[in-house]
Order: sequence, then structure tokens, then C-alpha cells
Amino acid sequence: MMLGRVGGMPPVVKNLLIINAIMLLATIVLSGTYNIHLTRILGLYYFESEHFRPYQIITHMFMHGGLAHLFFNMFALWMFGRVLESVWGSKRFFFYYFFTGLGSAFLHTIVNFIEVQSIMADLDPEQIATVREEGAELWATQRNFLHSGMAALNRALNIPTVGASGAVFGVLLAFGMLFPNTRLLLLFPPIPIKAKYFVIAYGAIELYLGLTRPGSNIAHFAHLGGMLFGFILIKYWQKSTRNFF
Repeated sequence: MMLGRVGGMPPVVKNLLIINAIMLLATIVLSGTYNIHLTRILGLYYFESEHFRPYQIITHMFMHGGLAHLFFNMFALWMFGRVLESVWGSKRFFFYYFFTGLGSAFLHTIVNFIEVQSIMADLDPEQIATVREEGAELWATQRNFLHSGMAALNRALNIPTVGASGAVFGVLLAFGMLFPNTRLLLLFPPIPIKAKYFVIAYGAIELYLGLTRPGSNIAHFAHLGGMLFGFILIKYWQKSTRNFF
């Protein structure tokens, strides 16, 4: 997608780009040199996992699974976020970004809870206890249980969620709401599309994939959570703030 040029780089977007890039570099260096895996420390685990720590609710937004993951998130943040920050101001944009990021984590956790409860319903107490007691150590050696239900529960407890995607999807939603008729030029295929239709299509795709591919490596409901909480906040601002646009 391409947009017209917008002034200089506003400070919140600039600092978010820098911090996320530094964190990926640190992840690569520490992993390769000292065998310290930051994604396992700062990524967001399911709240019943032995690896879960409250600070991960924030820190997971600055971690990424690789260069491609970082690039696409930061490209979208740069393209749409700088416009929003220029219009809203840095304080409002900063609040919006983290509000949608936290909302993303909240919805993602709710969906994970439902999925975990569904998995546990098909297991007996002894199998659940075995996963809780032995699963983390087994996963650390890149192995898993042969029983499909136990394996699924072990993945849910020991795979962290990383990335700024939830907040970035919130930014995308905001751009579509504030500038609905702005034409975006898609790269693949190279056709123009209005922002409002792009956002609706993206949201519909995420919902479809989230419902049809549970257990996917992509946190589709985290993306939808960012959009949902962004929509709620923007509607609140529209009602309570004059000259919102």
C-alpha cells in the first residue's frame, strides 16, 4: 500500500520504530551469543502458564518473531501512524496505541481461555496434571506429547505471543474511520481501494481466519481485539470531544 507524503516523522511513531528495531536486534544477538531468548522472557504467555509474568502484557508488544514480522508491522505503523499522530497529537496517539495493544491482549487471552477450556474438557485430570508438571520441560527440548489433546494444551501453555500487530491493527482501523475515502494503492494487486473498504475487508478476513483456524501460529483475535478496542475508543472520543476530526 502507498500513501502520499506526510511531513516529518512524529516523535511517538519514530520512537516506537526505534525501540522495536532495537528489541529485535537484541533478541538476535542475545540468542546467538548468550543463549538468552528474549521472546521467552518478554513474550505474552497464557495466564495459567508457569512462564506468565504480568509485565509481559506490555513487553510482548515490542517483541517480534523475525525481520519480516517486524518489517510489516513497522511499515504499517509508519504509513498510517504518522498521519494519525500528526492529526491527534502525540499524547492522544500514544494513549490510543497502547490502549488498542492492551485491548488486543485482552481479547486474545479470552479466546485462549475458551480454547484451553475446550481442550481440557476432553482430557482427564491426570493428563492435565501431567501436562502442567512435565510439559514445559518437554517443550524446552523441542518435543511434545503424542496425545493430541495433551500436545495442544502444552502448546497453549508454552508458546508466547509476540508482536505489535494488535496495536497496529488498531492504527489501521483508526485511519479507516478518520479518513474513510482516502485511496490506498495496494501493492499486490496494484489497484486503488478506499481506506474504509480496505479496513472492512481486512477485519472480515481476520475474523474468518480466527474462526476457521483455531490454534494457528497467527493470533487473529489479537488483531481483531486491536480493531475492536480502537473502534470503542474512537466512538467515545467522537461523543466527548469537539472537533475530533
